[in-house]
Amino acid sequence: MTQPFDLVVAGGGIAGLTAALTAARLGRRTLALTGDVLGGQLLSINRIDGFPGFPEGIAGYDLCPMTQEQAAAAGAEFAATTLDGIAPDDGGWQIACGDGEARVARAVIVATGAELKPLAVPGADRLAGKGVSHCASCDAPLLKGKVAVVVGGGDSAAQEALTLAESAVRVILIHRGPALAAQAAYRDRIRAETRIELRPDTEVVEVLGEAHVTGVRVRDRAGGATADVEASGVFAYIGLAPNAAPFAARLALDPDGRIPTDVRMRTALPGICAAGAVRGGWPGRAAASAGEGAAAAIAIDRYLEDGTWRNS
Repeated sequence: MTQPFDLVVAGGGIAGLTAALTAARLGRRTLALTGDVLGGQLLSINRIDGFPGFPEGIAGYDLCPMTQEQAAAAGAEFAATTLDGIAPDDGGWQIACGDGEARVARAVIVATGAELKPLAVPGADRLAGKGVSHCASCDAPLLKGKVAVVVGGGDSAAQEALTLAESAVRVILIHRGPALAAQAAYRDRIRAETRIELRPDTEVVEVLGEAHVTGVRVRDRAGGATADVEASGVFAYIGLAPNAAPFAARLALDPDGRIPTDVRMRTALPGICAAGAVRGGWPGRAAASAGEGAAAAIAIDRYLEDGTWRNS
């Protein structure tokens, strides 16, 4: 059997990559399991705002490879596979991986992120890839001169509406609440963008079309009236479902299905930390995810140094 790693990091998003970078710089033998595609949810983000050091923003598909390069230069190793389960192993952890190869580590950081929740209405599944999309930066050029619908009221919905407005003739932002929940900087930009139309207190009840999307059916949440809205693309950003299933057998998840931790990112299991969107209490920012990854790596370094966990 190969020599155990000090740390295995599960996740190829900014939380996992920053954890791998920090741990490697601390001198820990580190392996990051990045899955098939590096970058996590940030991969499709055309511009991440508010990330320190990038006053004009930075694309997620640039930020994550840059961080991986730094981590590799610091000595971190990488495997394009997933973490499928963990089991105690002589004071450490045995990690079952998607490539069929087991790894052994003294500690694990869970940074497996989350998946976008699907739009659970008639027509959405059937028209996936035929106008129903989760990637505005990928599909915006296809909507030049056309109408797009974005569903959601948070940061992701606001960001993607702004991206689509660069190509589409009109973007209709449909959200269930009376006002957008996105941060003020995005709300200000949306108010200034004449191509974006807000539809508050409204919900999508059906995606319309046969071979491709032709529109959506919406319902006024106050009065209940329905109407059809013509559109060529539908982009749903209605929340995230955490990727915590491989840990549910060993960790009690919170009501949202996320992994509870203390302020140092430590779980109830010795040597296991969680960071980023899979963690309970995650504040929902790329910069916060990077900070949590670094904090988790520092907590693991201290644990490997003195063997204490959560003041035990």
